Amino acid sequence: MNSFWQTLTLSTVPFYQWRSASFLHRLLKPLRRWRSSSFMLEWGDLVGAVLVSLVFAIAPFVSDSKDTLGILLIACAGFWLLLTLSDEPETGSDGQTGSDQDRDQSFAAVVRRLSPVPLPLTTPIHLIVLIYWGISVVATGLSPVKRAALVGLGKLTLYLILFALMARVLRSPRVRSVVITVYLLAALAVSAYGLQQWFSGAAALATWVDPESPLAKTTRVYSYLGNPNLLAAYLVPAITFSVAAIFVWQRWLPKLLALLMVVVNGACLILTFSRGGWIGMVVSIFVLALLLVQWWNISLPKFWRVWSVPIAMGTVAGVVVLAVLVLPPLRDRASSIFLGRGDSSNNYRINVWYSVIDMIKARPILGIGPGNVAFNQIYPIYQRPRFSALSAYSVILEVAAETGIIGLTCFIWLLLVTFNLAWDQFQKLRQARSRQGFWLMAAIATLIGMLGHGMFDTVLYRPQVNTLWWLMFALIASYYSQPAKEPDHYTDEWA
Repeated sequence: MNSFWQTLTLSTVPFYQWRSASFLHRLLKPLRRWRSSSFMLEWGDLVGAVLVSLVFAIAPFVSDSKDTLGILLIACAGFWLLLTLSDEPETGSDGQTGSDQDRDQSFAAVVRRLSPVPLPLTTPIHLIVLIYWGISVVATGLSPVKRAALVGLGKLTLYLILFALMARVLRSPRVRSVVITVYLLAALAVSAYGLQQWFSGAAALATWVDPESPLAKTTRVYSYLGNPNLLAAYLVPAITFSVAAIFVWQRWLPKLLALLMVVVNGACLILTFSRGGWIGMVVSIFVLALLLVQWWNISLPKFWRVWSVPIAMGTVAGVVVLAVLVLPPLRDRASSIFLGRGDSSNNYRINVWYSVIDMIKARPILGIGPGNVAFNQIYPIYQRPRFSALSAYSVILEVAAETGIIGLTCFIWLLLVTFNLAWDQFQKLRQARSRQGFWLMAAIATLIGMLGHGMFDTVLYRPQVNTLWWLMFALIASYYSQPAKEPDHYTDEWA
């Protein structure tokens, strides 16, 4: 059984050997020689880190109708391709030889502190992502709306290449912390504006609440993202990573800032009154609490090793139940989850789900092709009267509709491989007591929380959230074969 699980999760595949045995990389020696003399590519991974940081710095502040984020994703894709084709196959590093480093010791000292550790650039997650992309290519070729599916395939390709670039540059613990900090600061600005909307009042830009509900006139904040459900999905990672930052950041001022982030982001997410966002937040906090208990469990007395998990579970559940009972708006909004078709939002989603299931039944093997453009052309054929939709309102149904049962199977396989790799690296970092383990815990908790939200919504496919979704996979992949103990110069300190 154990060998079957290792085979299923690709735990024993020698990814180190793939690049060194690659015929393509042997053909690219001239490009690697050119890279060694290129000043920009000598700093290649650091330039990639800047591009990644820019993505998360501007994502919540640009609208989907503008091409700013798309242009930046194209730049990331082009730069990743250039870096990857010119890599040294043995290490996957920046291609510098020992003589190159001796030539400029001061430069090498800077790069050594910021560049990724020499870990493999290919992981089990990369392989499954590549397989999923291949399935999407075939689904596009067989789609009844090929041109529309080709648009979706292009967007998916950009996101997957962004994942590959992030997984590469985030191998450096310092760069990892910088990128996460950029996202947290952007999220803090987004949440601050959301709270300002709550106190000053914000006009609803769409019908987000049942007009017959007691909350019909309640302000639902949406900040710069223009939609409370989208804002909630954007803030789920901010809460878990803010909690992790309390433990990673070493000085008191950064710790206080992290605590402020937890409060502001949490309050803003609650005031979105997004039920899916609340589910994602509760699930992610619950998982993070369990991982934190597991992290400290090895150093606890026997009583706490036995009872710490039940106490943590009970505490989180108690806080949620108490908040729902004490605050009437939360109680009314949370209770609507269980009204079934009695709530207009629930009824709308249920009708959309039935229509999407009909779509899946019509093309069960490889679906209609990736992307919302293809979905928008096919869905009207199957929709119930008066229940138009731009998405499936469920990530599982969306994947099945776009790439069929084959794509959904690969998607589930990707999750299994990712969580298995994350758990293995969590155990190694836990034994080494490395602070980088807190970022890994936040990534695991966030991924599960986003899945919880995604079961009832498809804001996951919006650029502001999709980039975060692939950031979680990239963060986990960046820990692949992490050394048991990190060098001292990788410690996280906030100057």
